[in-house]
Amino acid sequence: MADNQAATTNGKLLDVTDLWRTYRRGSETIHALAGVNLSLRPGEMVSIVGRSGSGKTTLLNQVGCLDKPSRGSLKISGIEVTGLKEQELVRFRRNHIGFIFQLFYLIPTLTVEENIRLPLVFARKKDEQRVTELIERVGLEKARKALPRQLDGGDMQRVAIARALVNRPKFLLADEPTGRLEKNTCAAICRIFHELAADGLGVIIATHDPVLAREADRIVEFSDGRIAREEILKERQ
Repeated sequence: MADNQAATTNGKLLDVTDLWRTYRRGSETIHALAGVNLSLRPGEMVSIVGRSGSGKTTLLNQVGCLDKPSRGSLKISGIEVTGLKEQELVRFRRNHIGFIFQLFYLIPTLTVEENIRLPLVFARKKDEQRVTELIERVGLEKARKALPRQLDGGDMQRVAIARALVNRPKFLLADEPTGRLEKNTCAAICRIFHELAADGLGVIIATHDPVLAREADRIVEFSDGRIAREEILKERQ
């Protein structure tokens, strides 16, 4: 899957510089993010940890182009996205970012292959070879015609991962991807993330699971909208 390699001027998929997200709550000013600096390179897996309300979800919303920062710089594949208009952001998200969620968000009336194909439909693309490739990659060859209600939680998350990959994004954002899964299933999903990173995809995982967090190359801990600690777990070659 060499197409996941991103060509950027500085070798970074993601480059966050002095990023702020500020809200007003009555007369109070809330800094959900306060001067965050973060980067992600091809093939790197980063875990985002911290208590609820620490800024993890706000960061994912910013990096996923679902919300705009109050100030700061956010470059994805070398492109400054903070000034893009809404329609431009929609196209950018579709082509650069894959999303994986704790609740799967599969369409219950669509089969496995139809759920995986859905982003291609929205993008007005056809790529049946890609759909088949991803079904095989996540190990769902025998379930491609199954409906979500016929799958267990681990298989539903496999569908969600394949769906997130079908448009060939540059990196994945995973929000508590193993939060509803059994321990053995978590290990299998984690192996998929490792394989994707080995192929050059960038992966950011927000998690409360300390075991999953330590599977990454780097842990970034948030507190009060700031990065409180970073720990390198695996030195990059």
